[in-house]
Amino acid sequence: MKIKAFAKAATVLAIMLPTVSYAHRAWLLPSATVLSGDNLSVTIDAAISNDLFYFEHRPMRLDELVITAPDGSNVKPENMSTGKYRTTFDMPLGQPGTYRVALAGDGAFARYKLNGEMKRWRGNLSDVAKTIPADAADVQVTHSQRRIETFITVGKPSDTLSKLAGTGLELLPVTHPNDVVVGSDATFKFMLDGKPAANMKVVLIRGGIRYRNNLDELNITTDQEGKVTFKPTIAGMYWISASAQDEKSDIPNVKSRRATYAATFEVLPE
Repeated sequence: MKIKAFAKAATVLAIMLPTVSYAHRAWLLPSATVLSGDNLSVTIDAAISNDLFYFEHRPMRLDELVITAPDGSNVKPENMSTGKYRTTFDMPLGQPGTYRVALAGDGAFARYKLNGEMKRWRGNLSDVAKTIPADAADVQVTHSQRRIETFITVGKPSDTLSKLAGTGLELLPVTHPNDVVVGSDATFKFMLDGKPAANMKVVLIRGGIRYRNNLDELNITTDQEGKVTFKPTIAGMYWISASAQDEKSDIPNVKSRRATYAATFEVLPE
């Protein structure tokens, strides 16, 4: 039986975003998102997979992992372990409020011709100049920015998520991601370099796609304020992603920039 994941989205324009059914998706999956009590912790899985929240492709590397506590301090992950298909770690929750778990980083992708042969290279931005030969032709370098997140709240949600880095693509919640409930409108706001990311494509997918005939994804576009609004009809873990590309770059030899964002959040029952 096919289950429709969402009612018609409110206050947004629905569009079709090209989606590959078996595209690799990167995600952080917490064992719980909303808790109460003292001396708590959660376990988080980090992986890249075809089916959301299943371990069947490869683990995610966590060199850029930053866990921000409600008071703005950093939390050190515990018991980190990387296997063939996933990386797992424990996260102590010593304070009430909202925690942000994030992987954010910059890189570069280059295409160029050398002696008539097309070459491709991927690596750090700082290595672009010394990696691409001076006699290379048709050089095209793209600056890539990525951010992958999830959120955990102990007790009452705090304003931790309102503090943005101001670079790349980020989520500025209107509805707190730990307060999304079945049957109620939820609104998320996306920011690009600290400004509203208007007219940007966003895709929202409920987990468990292995047991559905199709993704049942919701494809929407941000309004002029960078906002999207949706009304979930089924509880569970969800994955939201967005990307933006522009031709503006202040980095030498870099012609364009592509920023991507993905987050896991839970929709709670009524």
